[in-house]
This record gives sequence, structure tokens and C-alpha cells, in this order.
Amino acid sequence: MKILYEGTLKQDDQRFTVLPLSIDHLQQILTLQDIVIEALENKEILQPLTSEEYQYILEGNGLMIGAFAEEQLIAFRALLVPPIDEEHLGLDIGLSEEELPRVIYQEISIVHPAYRGNRLQKTLAFLIMQQLEQLNNTYDYVCCTVAPFNIPSLKDKFAQGMEIAALKEKYGNRLRYIFVKKLTEEKPNWSDFVSLRMGDISGQQALLAEGWRGIAMEHRDGEYWVRFGKKAK
Repeated sequence: MKILYEGTLKQDDQRFTVLPLSIDHLQQILTLQDIVIEALENKEILQPLTSEEYQYILEGNGLMIGAFAEEQLIAFRALLVPPIDEEHLGLDIGLSEEELPRVIYQEISIVHPAYRGNRLQKTLAFLIMQQLEQLNNTYDYVCCTVAPFNIPSLKDKFAQGMEIAALKEKYGNRLRYIFVKKLTEEKPNWSDFVSLRMGDISGQQALLAEGWRGIAMEHRDGEYWVRFGKKAK
């Protein structure tokens, strides 16, 4: 199997490799997901995938890559080609029905608790987007959802240049930011800025409804804030 990347873990200079995942890795994927869920204080922040959902991705409806240390899966990331239905994230951010087939999702991203602090999430994000680029411009948009106060995931999405385009209930009334990145667009210029507390849900929703985008976050005065920008005309 093709090695996508080789690196060294900080803890003990242990080597790790990043490989494409296949259906043969399904049980390792599910086991690692269970470990991560068990370690979460707030289990509401992660929407786990079922065995059938992973199988759907691994059978050609997306991409999955994983990091291995001594043949143990320690982290993975997934991209999903979503079905076109009423729950499609493209509809949540104002895309037309004609644009929906050009959307791919950044799905779940998992890192074993014992291997955090090795920038694995960032490394896998870079590598899986490299893999996406090789699909010959099949997609124009990457979308995903993140729960408010899921700080590691929010940092991950902002670091990739993704923007919050909506904040609404998904997955059975769970509040989620909906992120998007237009793959065919140059880095935008922002003309106006405002910051709101992450806990100010209605205030953020009002800004997003007026066309603002969430572009960064910061921690000050003991609270998390989201920075919003408006694109220069």
C-alpha cells in the first residue's frame, strides 16, 4: 500500500506512517472511534459514524487516510461524498441545487488520546486535501460541521482557511457551525470585522444571516470569541 507520509512522534521518537485506508481497516477504525468517545468529557461534541457509514466511504464514496504506529491505527481523517438530500450542507449555506454535486464533506477526524500533541490532525488534514486535489477538480466546495466549544476541531478548520457560513441545529437538534471552503477561490479580502462570544448563539446567527462569515477564534478574558468578517466588494 502506498505510503503517503512518514514522520516521528514526539513522545518517544517513534516512527509513524500515513496510508490510505480500505475496508480491511474497518474494525481498527471503529475501535479507535470507541476509544476517543470514551475519553470525551462531553460526548455531544462528536457525531460518531456507524459501521455502515464508514463502509459507504471506504467503498468509493469518499477518501480515508490513517496514521499508524507499529501497525496500530492512531489517527484518521475522512472525506465523504454526501447524498443529495434535504439535509445537504450546501443547502444550509445557500448553494443552489445545481452546485450540490460539487460539494464534498470533511467528515470525522479522530486522534487517539495517547497520541495528541503530535500535530496529527493537522498533518492528516494537509495530506487528505492533497489527495482531493488529485481528483481533477471534481469538487468546488468542502463543507463540514463542528459543535460550538469543540475547540480542537474549530482550530483545525480555521487553520485550513475554512469559514463559518451558518449556525443551526443538525443531527437531531444538535447545534453546529457549518463550515465551507471554496476550493476554486483565492484567499478573500475582508473589509469589516466584529467579534462575538461563542456562547452568543443568537448574535452569531444574526450576523451570519446578514452575510458575515466566521473567520477566526480567540481566547480572552476567560472566554472564547469568534471573529467575523465581511468580504470586500
